[in-house]
Amino acid sequence: MTFVLPTHAPHNAHRGAVAVPQHQFNPYSENGGTILAIAGASFSVIAGDTRQTEGYNIQTRYAPKVFRLTDKAVLATNGFAADGNMFVKKVRQRLEWYRHAHAKDMSLQAIAHLIQTMLYQRRFFPFYVYNILGGIEDDGSGAVYSFDPVGSYERETCRAAGAASALVQPFLDNQIYFKNQTAPPGNAHPTHLPLPRVLSLVIDSFTSATERHIEVGDGLEMYVVLAKGSPLQGLDTIQGITELTNTNHGERMFVIRRNLKRD
Repeated sequence: MTFVLPTHAPHNAHRGAVAVPQHQFNPYSENGGTILAIAGASFSVIAGDTRQTEGYNIQTRYAPKVFRLTDKAVLATNGFAADGNMFVKKVRQRLEWYRHAHAKDMSLQAIAHLIQTMLYQRRFFPFYVYNILGGIEDDGSGAVYSFDPVGSYERETCRAAGAASALVQPFLDNQIYFKNQTAPPGNAHPTHLPLPRVLSLVIDSFTSATERHIEVGDGLEMYVVLAKGSPLQGLDTIQGITELTNTNHGERMFVIRRNLKRD
């Protein structure tokens, strides 16, 4: 409960009027963490740390922020953890209805539009969540869509959100869009991005963020989505990698887990 003086007091109000008690309702909380996604020519990488905080208190050291939706779509959420978990549940439910109705998975572009619609429907009492959707389009290209809590979205090559976004996004802009530097000749995003380089950038981003922010740390989960027929590009030699798909005939999805600084 907070006490706020009226902004427009009557002309005959006493100069020494007592403060008026005002009850305020705020159901939201900021639970820290950072997410990012990078799209390549035929792959996407979506990553997030696993620490959940409230202020300077660490609530849990394993709270996933990256979720598989389909064989070629991954959603990362950041903000109010309870809203994020509920929103992912609702999106998965809608995708399941679509799968039963049409006997196929929804395309990545259609999922992006679905998320935009679901967020905008709640614009007067929004999900306090920043979403990043990554995966493979129907033409085999990697794609990243970023959303604000009320549904505004755009397709990008890279995007970061969360507690350390002010640190991570300029780094990605420099390394991927070549901002504030001269781009090497013949390189144009996203075709210049080899997968090993992207994974290295993701690990460096979270390592730096962990050193600077108490809200980021503990574990790192990186989801890699490869287009149909794409080479593994060294994924088969990485330690701590798990494949989530059961067939080699379509898109393939992998998750790589790493430890970050605990304290």
